[in-house]
Amino acid sequence: MEIETNREGQVTIVMLRGVVTLGESAREVSELLGGLLEHDDGSVLVDLSAVDHVDSTGLGELVGYLQRFSEQGRRMALLSPPDRVRNLLRLTKLDEVFPTYHDRDEAVRSMQV
Repeated sequence: MEIETNREGQVTIVMLRGVVTLGESAREVSELLGGLLEHDDGSVLVDLSAVDHVDSTGLGELVGYLQRFSEQGRRMALLSPPDRVRNLLRLTKLDEVFPTYHDRDEAVRSMQV
């Protein structure tokens, strides 16, 4: 898995590529989001457009950080999950929990603090 971040205004965009599963990749995502939670004060947009697969551990990490960001009054959202991930979100009813965008500019505008 590869991770790239960039900042647009008050929004950090986290671009994930590859597979987010139990082990190394889920740990990397967790460390990155934990660092943003601790050392940043803006919103986070997780771009899933290049993610091939997310397992329950990867989803669990995202859900946990969604809650932590919310507890701090901050926003976290998903961008462009591919069909396979979108179906998993729908199956687990997490599509009702995560704000999800399909247009990056719209997401950034709506998430500005």
